[in-house]
Amino acid sequence: MSNVFRSLYSVEDKRLEKEIFGLTFKNPVGLAAGFDKNAVLFNELANFGFGFIEIGTVTPKPQVGNPKKRLFRLQSDKGIINRMGFNNEGLEAAITQLKKNKGQVIIGGNIGKNTNTDPEDYTKDYLECFNALHSYVDYFVLNVSCPNVSSHAKLTDKDYLEELISEVQHANNGFDVKKPMLLKIAPDLNTIQLDEIIELVANTKIDGIIATNTSVTREGLITSQERLEAIGNGGLSGQPIKDRSTQIIKYLSTKSNKAFPIIGVGGIHSVNDALEKIDAGADLIQLYTGFIYEGPKIIKSINKALINN
Repeated sequence: MSNVFRSLYSVEDKRLEKEIFGLTFKNPVGLAAGFDKNAVLFNELANFGFGFIEIGTVTPKPQVGNPKKRLFRLQSDKGIINRMGFNNEGLEAAITQLKKNKGQVIIGGNIGKNTNTDPEDYTKDYLECFNALHSYVDYFVLNVSCPNVSSHAKLTDKDYLEELISEVQHANNGFDVKKPMLLKIAPDLNTIQLDEIIELVANTKIDGIIATNTSVTREGLITSQERLEAIGNGGLSGQPIKDRSTQIIKYLSTKSNKAFPIIGVGGIHSVNDALEKIDAGADLIQLYTGFIYEGPKIIKSINKALINN
């Protein structure tokens, strides 16, 4: 059955290969974190033609996340609001699954802190995940921008981020093979904050940025105010954040003079959406909501377009 799916959806072509932060991606279309939280589906998902798959967000201990209902489709907007709250089965469960890796695709490990962790122990949580997962993933993502976890302010404080990245890099240097490390940022940052991100990358030498996570804004939606109020808080993904995500990619790429790799994510539902992200400065792209709405055919469509672009 795996061969059938690969024949339907995979595009194998050397022209799609991308060498980014020391890894060779067979194509630039990846699956964003949040879809395979517990690393149970990555071998099967690889058959749909993804160039890389990001598992997680993984936290040290298992946690149930926020109360249900916590995921809502905005069908008229081709969007999703979620407030999952890093629900996952924890570090040990993820490792058990990652040991089954068939080596078909590059795996990213998206890591975070447990909700009930005290602020002085945030870094300890990230380090525990980093050290334990180091042998099992190809790159890491520090998830500090999810709007559905507590103590969000500290995780976006520039001084704390410098400290966190420095500590994780120190741990990385202790391994024989260093793993690339990226920071995932929110789409709701202003230009001053984006300038701080550029400065942060320059100061810490972190390997790259993922732009962007989900948004807390609700501007320009077709969905009624009544429905939005009934849904409540959560991170918005999909088409409604497409333009903002692209603007952030373009700003970071242009202002930094392409000083670091960017993975572009947010509202990619078509070939044109993907090309927009790449034209704006994304080196790789990721799908999540677009994969849910459009299905696996979108991966093949984008890769075929990239060959001809």
